Amino acid sequence: MTTSILPIPIFKDNYVWAIINTDTKTAFIVDPGEAPAVIEFLTQQQLTLGGILITHHHWDHCNGVLELKQHYSVPVYGSYKEKIEGVTKLVQGGDHIPLEESLTFEVIEIPGHTLGHIAYYARNRVFCGDTLFAAGCGRLFEGTAEQLYHSLQTLAALPEETQVYCGHEYTQNNLRFAKTVEPGNRAIDERIERVNALRAKQLPSLPSLIREEKQTNPFLRCSSPEVIAHVEHYAGKRLSKPVEVFAQLRKWKDEF
Repeated sequence: MTTSILPIPIFKDNYVWAIINTDTKTAFIVDPGEAPAVIEFLTQQQLTLGGILITHHHWDHCNGVLELKQHYSVPVYGSYKEKIEGVTKLVQGGDHIPLEESLTFEVIEIPGHTLGHIAYYARNRVFCGDTLFAAGCGRLFEGTAEQLYHSLQTLAALPEETQVYCGHEYTQNNLRFAKTVEPGNRAIDERIERVNALRAKQLPSLPSLIREEKQTNPFLRCSSPEVIAHVEHYAGKRLSKPVEVFAQLRKWKDEF
């Protein structure tokens, strides 16, 4: 099976991801916040919709489900912990979803942004919604800092060559914050150059790699001495554990 993954831009900065079996011309759609752009994409690419994967219940990731179901009779996967209209198959961490004969996704529970947030992982590719962003992470809307910290550690433990497909084009702003938090990190400077070149051509900055995130994403670098020093300066107090650094770092980013 030969696959390609293409972004469908919607709204201001969302990406709907299309996982395409180029042999069968079948597409599986991740987080359709709206239907028209997805239908247009499928029509233009002459693709059949095979199924829909939802990472969490926020409207900009699932509002297109019901309209898509009016056009296509397909399974819709989502967390058993969240109420998402249109979901037909409830899944939980550790479940394996055989989308096609040679494409099976593992479900990973990654609470924090929302309590039931999940990711889908297969073949060194992870679709992680709004939990791990390129050079950043999602806001704490429902969960605790501890939950989100551990969810990010779970994703960081995936193979370093894993491609990260997140839900938004936030990379440039995230890198500006990363540079503020860890100004001595040369890898951040190099990544800023690469991302700026892509965005100047109106190309997505995604996917990133887990390896790249571990080198440049401050939310995965809460044990770095420079990160700790700058976060302690922001917080005005000593921080003894990485999760404490993370909690203050997330608060700092909210105000950035």
